[in-house]
Amino acid sequence: MRDWQCQAHVKHYCRYHVVFLPKYRKKALFGALRREIGAIFRDLCCQKGIELVEGYAMRDHIHMLLMIPPRLSVSNTVGFLKGKSAIQTFRKYKHVQRNFTGRHFWARGYCVSTVGLDEQMIREYIKNQEVEERRQEQMQLAGL
Repeated sequence: MRDWQCQAHVKHYCRYHVVFLPKYRKKALFGALRREIGAIFRDLCCQKGIELVEGYAMRDHIHMLLMIPPRLSVSNTVGFLKGKSAIQTFRKYKHVQRNFTGRHFWARGYCVSTVGLDEQMIREYIKNQEVEERRQEQMQLAGL
């Protein structure tokens, strides 16, 4: 059964699968940064009243399943998460800043998809993203 969220004049179930990546798709998310990026996003989500349902950080991209209330737009939410997380990352991990020009950590765009009846499938996909990527790499190598 779905967990419907209630606010003053609305009852909603707004879940989004969001994917974004570091500038130039650099494999910049590793070590301590990869372990702590989840905490950064959880804190930012709490500030805006967004629920981070599921998330996974690969070396070159981030998958998140977010519950965004209808009062917030998806584009503003993703912009907030990307902007504030970049600032916190550069402050906390000075070595990351050397590999990027200016204060641009994330690439300009992002991918977003609404989640309907297949929420469990998307949660499993996010959890098993690393295994799936390795399987695809092995299939490409076997084809060569």
